[in-house]
Amino acid sequence: MKFFVDTAEIDEIRELHELGMVDGVTTNPSLIAKSGRDILEVTKEICALVDGPVSAEVVATAADAMISEGRKLAQIASNIAVKVPLTWDGLKACKVLTGEGKMVNVTLCFSANQAILAAKAGATFVSPFIGRLDDINLDGLDLIADIREIYDNYDFDTEILAASIRSANHMSDCAKIGADVATAPAKVIKAMASHVLTDKGLTAFLADAEKAGIKIL
Repeated sequence: MKFFVDTAEIDEIRELHELGMVDGVTTNPSLIAKSGRDILEVTKEICALVDGPVSAEVVATAADAMISEGRKLAQIASNIAVKVPLTWDGLKACKVLTGEGKMVNVTLCFSANQAILAAKAGATFVSPFIGRLDDINLDGLDLIADIREIYDNYDFDTEILAASIRSANHMSDCAKIGADVATAPAKVIKAMASHVLTDKGLTAFLADAEKAGIKIL
């Protein structure tokens, strides 16, 4: 499973990239606003840092305007994936932009039916939102499993990009189900390294080393 980091913070991306933990980046207007920087400027910097896809989201809602914005975003770098919402207009924009050879990430997917439409429209990625479904007492992981089954049934090329990930457990669960990509905040990716028994074992080892006077340097 590929890891995308869901952020517009350059330092977070750089740290994970240096460890080989980043295969791509996802951004959205909220993340760009949080960074306090110009969308074109920060997106260009991210694209120069990361080789993989960098999702940059349109802000228009009508198909023609989305297409125009998508074309402008795609000019930033060759690894831009234009991010459009899973609306009827978004699907129209997806069809046109993918037809022009651009990567498209269809976001805000909350049902298997929507995911089927995204694949039919030629989406490079579809982004089902796990956490937001969990917030309304639905199991977001069930949606990932449903999409995986449907896409495998028909050999759709669209990659499942699990989004709205809230915990390290979400990451491993998505991997078990077969999501192609999971995008998460840097803190969630880092949390995957944590385990209480690791901490407990390390404390014991260090205490024993101190008692035995063990030194390496």
